[in-house]
Amino acid sequence: METACAGSPCLSFDVIRDNLGDNRVDFPLTMFLIAGTQAERALANNIIVMKMHNLHKTIKKDKDEPLEDDESESESDSDEEDPEKQPELDCFLFKHIGGVNRIRTVAVDDKQLAASWSETGTVNIWNITDALQQLSRGEGEKKPKAQEALFSFKGHQAEGFAIDWSPTCAGVLLTGDCKKNIHVWQPRPEGKWHVDQRPFTAHTASVEDVQWSPNEASVFASCSVDKSIRVWDSRAAPNKACMLSTEDAHSSDVNVISWNRNEPFIVSGGDDGMLKVWDLRQFQNGKSVAAFKHHSAPITSVEWHPTDGTVFAASGADDQVTLWDLAIERDVGSSDDIDVPPQLLFIHQGQKDVKELHWHAQIPGTVISTANSGFNVFRTISV
Repeated sequence: METACAGSPCLSFDVIRDNLGDNRVDFPLTMFLIAGTQAERALANNIIVMKMHNLHKTIKKDKDEPLEDDESESESDSDEEDPEKQPELDCFLFKHIGGVNRIRTVAVDDKQLAASWSETGTVNIWNITDALQQLSRGEGEKKPKAQEALFSFKGHQAEGFAIDWSPTCAGVLLTGDCKKNIHVWQPRPEGKWHVDQRPFTAHTASVEDVQWSPNEASVFASCSVDKSIRVWDSRAAPNKACMLSTEDAHSSDVNVISWNRNEPFIVSGGDDGMLKVWDLRQFQNGKSVAAFKHHSAPITSVEWHPTDGTVFAASGADDQVTLWDLAIERDVGSSDDIDVPPQLLFIHQGQKDVKELHWHAQIPGTVISTANSGFNVFRTISV
């Protein structure tokens, strides 16, 4: 596990897909991320494009834990102190007006774009291609620079958090706000977007998260403070586009959702601390196919594993990151007094107020999480 701090808290980030190859398992590792800060002063915020590199395996052993057969105590200590094995962080910063509520990135043609939701109520699209190329060449820049957004939309009537790039249609964006409205953005030539001024309306309270279907270009899902999860068809008129809904998906706010890339499942997390899995083939009956109560505070982030259709990760305001596997069942004859669900693979702790997590699709089993206390990067043998 590695830790990193970017100054002001970065409560949202995304993983940038790179050209270093897939299925990378050999150390040292390199990864590229983009994050947005939540500074106390609106004008002190930045978007940060990051290159984390020289990431080595770290093993924190208890004092009483025996060493490996081929490892001496001095060798174990020297690994942690070896300057050649210290992680490195290069950054490129540019100024952002207002705290970044959420940020997402996507590659479109030969450009790397990022969309940021500002606490000021504006959604901006940025071209981060040059910053990424500079970092790839080892040319980080710690001093924030002024960069003009490619495109800005101020049509939302309030700030928001819900945002997602389409995985099937290049450059198509979805945004939802705290005034219950959802807008679809269509790319236009010369780096512009057309945002339909008619919002998708069916929620009765703040839209907290949105997710495009991984395989149907016109279909997306949303969740809300109104406790519902809805599935939409963007081809229909916005006021008639809600095709499926579960009104009381959770007992309180539904904070986050993630759409499985391999199976017809959506996982949701709510203020009630519950994690629920929904089979879209049975969605209309209003009953989840799995429900887990382990977290003792609101769920702040969920994401399915990029290739394993039964595994997902979650984080909560109880300072925990958890990994789950739906394929595991309780052993016959095991005690029913055990409080931990058998599907719970792993618990990661050590961060304060975890806000968001993502799998790294090119580094198997690797999870990155961000919190008030900074970033953690870890990989377990569980997945």
